[in-house]
Amino acid sequence: MPLSTLAPQPIWRWFTTLCSIAHPSKHEEALATYIVNWAQSKNLSVIRDKVGNVIIKKSATPGYENRKGVVMQAHLDMVPQKNNDTVHNFLTDPIKPYIDGEWVTAQGTTLGADNGIGLCAILCVFDDETIEHGPLEALLTIDEEAGMTGAFGLEAGYLDGEILLNTDSEDEGEVYMGCAGGVDANIRFTIESVPVPSEHTAFSLVVEGLKGGHSGVDIHLGRGNANKLLSRVLFELSEQYQVKINAINGGSLRNALPREASADILVPNELVTQFKAAVNTWTATFKAELCAVEPDLAIFLDAGEDFDDVLSPALQTRLLASLYGCPHGVFRMSDEVEGVVETSNNLGVIQTRGKEIYVQCLIRSLMDSRRIDAQNTIASIFTLAGAAVDFTGAYPGWKPESSSQIMDVVRDTYHELFGEMPKIMVIHAGLECGLFKDAYPQWDMVSYGPTIRFPHSPDEKVKIDTVERFWQLTLAILKNIPEKVTA
Repeated sequence: MPLSTLAPQPIWRWFTTLCSIAHPSKHEEALATYIVNWAQSKNLSVIRDKVGNVIIKKSATPGYENRKGVVMQAHLDMVPQKNNDTVHNFLTDPIKPYIDGEWVTAQGTTLGADNGIGLCAILCVFDDETIEHGPLEALLTIDEEAGMTGAFGLEAGYLDGEILLNTDSEDEGEVYMGCAGGVDANIRFTIESVPVPSEHTAFSLVVEGLKGGHSGVDIHLGRGNANKLLSRVLFELSEQYQVKINAINGGSLRNALPREASADILVPNELVTQFKAAVNTWTATFKAELCAVEPDLAIFLDAGEDFDDVLSPALQTRLLASLYGCPHGVFRMSDEVEGVVETSNNLGVIQTRGKEIYVQCLIRSLMDSRRIDAQNTIASIFTLAGAAVDFTGAYPGWKPESSSQIMDVVRDTYHELFGEMPKIMVIHAGLECGLFKDAYPQWDMVSYGPTIRFPHSPDEKVKIDTVERFWQLTLAILKNIPEKVTA
């Protein structure tokens, strides 16, 4: 059954088109160009700002001219993650969505419902002349998932609205009025090499089969982190079995929980049998520890390829100690918002590249002081291990506004439509809203969306009936936007 048969059909038709156009982070140009050309064909006002964000404007429908202006916002990019056995080029290949019971998911890759469903809803509103609304603008940002480049680069003067509807939340029935800020930790070890010793066997030590997920949305679920599991095994076994490391790699995005990691290693020939048995023991240990959350976890040895050198003993010791010591997961839950993570860290990426080993973490916090404390903790660990550490891409959290008029509108509209009150929430994941306040401090903002599970992983899926409710709510909100305040 094609997606276009689902309700609401306009959103699913747009989403089918979206899936056919490659748009991973930092490679959204084809999609942006498609949307610009479509907007021009509809005689809509459309521009690209200095950093490449797409901005579309649409006049109010008759009788709604005096409503407050609304900016509908989504990001253009999607997270590119695939299963290890899936052949897919995110720069060229279309996403292959399919219906799986009550959900839509994709074949072996991320789906892009984050934030593709919100994006498609916005395009539907701008495409349909029968929808009732006041003055409308669309802000479609670039590179949200890999650096929030579009939000960082947004300048004042492009947009006139007073209200922003962010469509990047992932639980239908929850409405967000605040989010965590964050910062990237970039850690670099200069590689010190020594020649490969004789009488050794090469292996690839592999951790795979983890669920992964969004480092903001899923960080509290206790899922395994492939980088942490791999470094733990190496830390425990390397001295006893005289393991020598040539390269270590794990994860691919700092905002995704690492699902796979591997190390190219050497083991002395006389210790190979014992080492294999030790790895099997760790497989059983991890399965016992994580059986409830990681049923498909696998740790194994593959035959390795020959290489010319290995890490020096001193570097290997410092590297493994710091990776083992680096905290991952929840630092602290919020005291103010029940059930919400306050501060966390994701040890997201380890890459051996050229003359360095690069490690990247993403620290999130609802409180700047706690974020800085986490930064200092991680910097202390890796600095003591002889690595260079710097922090980039810091973005502010979005502080809740108790006097938000649009929050009242959304809450009351939801209750009128569905006969129940939505949950008013603060989210640990990073939204662009906090950054928008720099250029547009007057914006009254709210975030909502359909139910999406396991974003940033190949298990990503969106619940079909919540897309319908999300669409109904969007149309009703636009109709209920209050009038402008006149002097």
